[in-house]
Amino acid sequence: MTTLPDTMRAVVLTGHGGLDKLEYRDDWPTPKPGPGDAIVKVGACGLNNTDINTRTAWYSKTVTGGITAEGGSHGFAEADQDTASWGNKALTFPRIQGADVAGTIAAVGEGVDPARIGERVTIDPWLLGVGDWQDPANATYFGSESDGGYADYTRIRIENIMPIKTALSDAEIATFPCACTTAENLIGRTGLRPGETVVIAGASGGVGSAAIQLAKLRGAKIIAIASASKADTLLELGASTVIDRTEPDLEAAIREAASGPPDVALDVVGGATFTALT
Repeated sequence: MTTLPDTMRAVVLTGHGGLDKLEYRDDWPTPKPGPGDAIVKVGACGLNNTDINTRTAWYSKTVTGGITAEGGSHGFAEADQDTASWGNKALTFPRIQGADVAGTIAAVGEGVDPARIGERVTIDPWLLGVGDWQDPANATYFGSESDGGYADYTRIRIENIMPIKTALSDAEIATFPCACTTAENLIGRTGLRPGETVVIAGASGGVGSAAIQLAKLRGAKIIAIASASKADTLLELGASTVIDRTEPDLEAAIREAASGPPDVALDVVGGATFTALT
């Protein structure tokens, strides 16, 4: 097995709250692989809403505000700590966050082919395997219920590691895991086919922009809903039409753009937009 350093750099979450709860350390113990594990040397780690939500305790069942308000900066005083993790459980601190990782396998545990050391990889952050792995209630999330990628090295089950061969940089690949797997799951469930029309609400976010590109690969006509300032970018990604999200009659605008009702609607926003899509 490759020799790992005893300590590493890491950004450690010490509790729920604001950015003051994130602590930089250069003496954090490097994880060691257990059976079925791999240690990934982190080349890049993205930041997404899951990381912010976990830090601020937004997932708590007692929180009703959004993370774009004061709570996103300082956390939520009303949060129930026992339901504050991604899986609606109590979070164990300290915790290393970071769900979106790209890097290389640096070491492996028992039962994993040593030939995989050096392999360039990314990570599926949806961790199954606690109890019945087919039951979503048993799922946990990388960087929330287990340590993630805000560190030099991270440990994860080999089943959640995906080899990659691409000219894209680690920083570019680290934008993929959460957003693209979420979007692919949405589109896969719809059975979207070539030539069909799909409308995507919240199209300028990570999941929405991933959905545009994945729908384009399937040969679909894409109607994106977003702010007008994002229209040029979304057209470059593959949208056929962009509708301003402030449009007073979204339903009529969608029907006009689709020449009737769309075949598929993907809503990654919720709220009032959902009514127009249905």
